[in-house]
Amino acid sequence: MAHPRWMRHFLCLQTRFPIRYINRVAPAKAISLSDRQFHLIARALADPRRYEILERLGKAGCSHTACGDIRGCIPVSAPTLSHHMKELENAGLVDSEREGKFVSYTLRRDVLAAYLERLAKI
Repeated sequence: MAHPRWMRHFLCLQTRFPIRYINRVAPAKAISLSDRQFHLIARALADPRRYEILERLGKAGCSHTACGDIRGCIPVSAPTLSHHMKELENAGLVDSEREGKFVSYTLRRDVLAAYLERLAKI
């Protein structure tokens, strides 16, 4: 039985299973990337800082990561981090959730998997 995306996220938070286990239990709908999004992702991942940020978000699992937590691990100024996060968000690699003046980010593993799948076809 396939669960909607919000329920998989809820189950992941409740049981603390990695998202890959949840996706195995309830497979997500496969997405296809447009040429523009494919190029945006390639450009976003070309920057070593953005790749490092993506790694940090990936290690956080299925939970939201606060912008301050990312900044604590990567020695960049707040405006620079904001720029990098905006580029990752424009590429569709991260989702942001605003709570007042605070922002938390989540890695979009489905988009990353679609990018890798398309890259493997080359």
